[in-house]
Amino acid sequence: MLFLKPIINGEGNCYVEAETRNRERTDLVIDYRGEQFVIECKIWRGNAYNERGESQLKAYLDYFHLKTGYMISFNFNKKKEPGVKEIVLGDKLLIEAVV
Repeated sequence: MLFLKPIINGEGNCYVEAETRNRERTDLVIDYRGEQFVIECKIWRGNAYNERGESQLKAYLDYFHLKTGYMISFNFNKKKEPGVKEIVLGDKLLIEAVV
């Protein structure tokens, strides 16, 4: 958030834990120059947990009528593979960064 605020200042808005109509909460929704971005943040707790996070993000994209979403996975394992990858779930594109 501290990194994003100066970038979107005056050009957009950032919502933390924005609530959807079905009472779920997204981690970050950013409105910037007429576009909307949904970002989900997760702590790595294994593949099954990560896949549930991807499904959760896909549901948010359906709700906001978006095709692309972003997930940041915080992985504290010593043998992690940091980087960015693209995941296709149905008609949605998830861009996941592992840090």
